[in-house]
Amino acid sequence: ALVQFEKILSTYNMLFEQVLQQIINGLMLGSIYISVAVAFTLAIGILNFLNFTIPALYMLAGMVGWSLSQYGVPFGLSGPINWAFALFIGIICAILASLLVERFTYRYFKMKHGDATEHAIPLVSSLGFLLIFEYIILIAHGSDTRGFSTAFSNLDWRIGGFIISIPQLLSLVFSILIVAGLSVLLKRSKVGRALRAIAENPDAATIMGIDVDRIVPIVFILIGFLCGISAAIFAINYHEVSPYMGDHVGTKAIAAMVIGGLGSVWGAIAGGLIVGLSETLSIYFFGASSAQITVWGLLLVLLVFRPTGLF
Repeated sequence: ALVQFEKILSTYNMLFEQVLQQIINGLMLGSIYISVAVAFTLAIGILNFLNFTIPALYMLAGMVGWSLSQYGVPFGLSGPINWAFALFIGIICAILASLLVERFTYRYFKMKHGDATEHAIPLVSSLGFLLIFEYIILIAHGSDTRGFSTAFSNLDWRIGGFIISIPQLLSLVFSILIVAGLSVLLKRSKVGRALRAIAENPDAATIMGIDVDRIVPIVFILIGFLCGISAAIFAINYHEVSPYMGDHVGTKAIAAMVIGGLGSVWGAIAGGLIVGLSETLSIYFFGASSAQITVWGLLLVLLVFRPTGLF
C-alpha cells in the first residue's frame, strides 16, 4: 500500500510540475499577444476603427526583418544585415505601412465624408491593405515558414525542474513596460489628453483647438510600433517567421482585447496573458486542435456573463 501511495504521489507531482511548466509557457506566449491586443485597443478605443491591417503590419515587420538578415537591401544594394538592425528596419517599415493606411483609409474618408468612423468603407479598405501587404510578401518570398537565426538560441534559466526561456522572460517584461509607458503617455502627456479628447468626441476636440489631422497619425505610428515590436519578439523567441504569422496572432489578439475590455490598455495585457495561458493548457490537456475552441469558447462565455470584458 505504501509503494502504491508513493507511485500515486509521484504521478501527481509530475503532473503538477508539467502543468506549472505550461503555465510558465503560457505567460511567455502571452507577451506576443499583449502588444498586438493593445494596437487593436488603440484603434478601436480612440478612433472607433477596427483596423484589419494590424495582423499584416505584424507580419510585415517580421518578414522584412528576415529578408534583410538573409539577403540584405533589395537590388544588391547591400549584403545580409545584422539580425537586430534588420528587425529594427522591419519595425520602421511597419510604422510607415501603418501611416500609409492612415492616409488612404481613415484620413481620406474623413475628408470625403466628414467622419471616417460612420462608414463601413474604411473597414473594407483596411482589409484591402491587409491582402495587398500579405500578397506582396507571398510574391516576393513564397508561403514557406522561414527560420530566423539570432544570438539568443538555447538561453534557458532552469529553476528546479522548470525551464524559463530568458529571451521570453525579457520579452514579457519588455512588453509590459512598453504598455505601461503607453498608459502614462495617454494619461499624463499633452498628446495623450488630445487623444482621449478625440476618443470622446472628434468634433468637440476640433472645436477645442485640437488639430485632429496631426494627432490621429500618432495613433497609427503607435499601432505600427506595437505590431513591429511584437513581431520582433516572436522572431527572437521562436526563431521563425512566415507570411501567415499575422493571421494566427491577429485572431488571438482580438480575443485578448475583447476579454480584457474594449478600450482598456491594461485589460489588453490581462487578456493577452489569459489567452496565452488558455492556449498552452488546452494544447497540453487536449491537443493542438483544441486551442482555438478553448480560446473562443472562453471568449463566448465571458461575453454572456460580462459583455464589457474584465476591465
